[in-house]
Order: sequence, then C-alpha cells, then structure tokens
Amino acid sequence: MSVLVFGSINVDLVMRPAHLPLGGETVLSQSYDALPGGKGANQALAARRAGADVIFVGAVGDDAFSAIALANLAQDQVNTDSVARTEIPTGCAAVLVDDVGENAICVASGANGHLRASQVSDAHLHSAKILVLQQEVPLEENISLAQRAHDAGVPVLCNLAPARKVPVGFLADVDYLVVNEGEAAFLCADSSPGPAPEEKAQWFADHYDLAVVLTLGANGVVFVKAKSGVQQLASPAVKVVDTTGAGDTFTGYLAAGLAKDLTLKASSAVAVAAAATACTRIGAQAAIPYVDDLESQ
Repeated sequence: MSVLVFGSINVDLVMRPAHLPLGGETVLSQSYDALPGGKGANQALAARRAGADVIFVGAVGDDAFSAIALANLAQDQVNTDSVARTEIPTGCAAVLVDDVGENAICVASGANGHLRASQVSDAHLHSAKILVLQQEVPLEENISLAQRAHDAGVPVLCNLAPARKVPVGFLADVDYLVVNEGEAAFLCADSSPGPAPEEKAQWFADHYDLAVVLTLGANGVVFVKAKSGVQQLASPAVKVVDTTGAGDTFTGYLAAGLAKDLTLKASSAVAVAAAATACTRIGAQAAIPYVDDLESQ
C-alpha cells in the first residue's frame, strides 16, 4: 500500500507573536525554531504515521538546512532515495503562529523550484497505490507526473494548496481533489456554484468528474464524488493550540486510507480525527499523530 508523494520540503522558521501582523506592522516574538516542513514532506510523514509505506520525492540544497528538512522523514523510515541535491538552497518558510493558534506563512521555494517529475522512476510510480501532489513545486512538473500516473492507472490525489489556477487538462488526470474553504473560493472565482461549501464541492465534482474533499477547519469536512450527494463529517471538539500542520496531516492520512482501500468516507473520518489531534500540538511535523495515538483516544 505504497503512497508516493511528490512535493516540497522546507525548513520552517517558526515565530510566535501575540498576534499576526497587519500590513506595515512589525510584531515581536520571544524566540524562533528551525523545524522540518514543506507541504510535501509533511504529507509524506503524515501518511507514514498513518501506517502506509511512503516514498517521498523532493529536492533540497547542499546546505545545513537539508539535514534539518530530512530528519523526521529519515527517523520515520520514509523512503527518500529519490530526493535530489541541488546547488540551490533548501526551501524555507517563515511561519507566524499567534496566541490563538492561527498562522500566516510565506515560503521561499529554493530547491523546490528545481524538483523534476523525471526524478520519479517508473518502478516507483507503477508500484504506488496513490500519487500525492501539492502546489509548492513547479506546476509543469505536477502536470507531467499526473499524466504519467493517469496513463499507468495510478490514482492521483492533488491538494491544490497554495491556491493557484491550474489547467483543466491537469484536473482531468486527478482523481481526488483536496481543498480548504479559501482555496475552493479562489478556484471558483470565475464560476458561480453557490456560496455554501457543499455547493462548491458538488460543482467541482460534477464539473471535473472527480472526488472532492473540502476541509472546513473546526467544522469538519464535506466530500463528494461526481454525480453523487455531498456528505459531511464533523470534527472532534478540541482545544486548538496550533493549526499549522492540520491540513497536511489531513491530506497525508486521507492518502494513506485510500491506499489501504478504505472508502472515501472512512478515509476522511480518520483524517479528520488526525487533523484535530494535530491542532492540539505545537508545530507542523511534530504535531502529526501516529495512528496508535488515535486508536488510544
């Protein structure tokens, strides 16, 4: 049940001001941490902690940050044999988390901008139960790899984050689309599916003939397959400490569930529980729970 993740890997410089800065405002943080991150690496780690075998394909620089970026993947035995070393510095993200756990993030792509679909071998692609993509790497490489996966009969799960426009042809090669409310609103800006999350999810599913999972934060998730009714799952009530890793935790757990041949509903239910647990912990990768943590709750 191999999960193949093609995506970004960064070092997160995490600062904790009392509130997020407004335009032109400087805010202070007592300290900062340099932690492993990147949407691709986070999702790979989440899928691994959900119990899947995971292959991660990314790019780092030949610098000190690369060791930090790869540390947790190595510790959790994610296969990183296809991670490229480049002359470009390892990607870096400035992550600000305020006193109520909300965050703002700015990412410098660095080596992620030099990730290539050609790094994914046919052997790894054909052995995968699912391919996971995000949008912190070059779009043309995602398009190329999604086409290869589609031709090979490998399901493609794409987390369209951060939000940016993609060609319709790309979505034709995607089987599962994962977005949050803000990303869904951005992608629907030129259409009029209706304001409710359920309406947006249904429109995406029917318009692009795929399964859509739309995350709603504390309100859980709605999901739908093309030409079928929207379903919703509530999120467990938790005391939120830090939301930084919640979305990636959800996506990684969802991919792992689908790789185990669970239904979309069952996979989403476990992913919602994992994401809620991540919100009770500080950090991105450090907050990602192991599946045993969920079973003991």
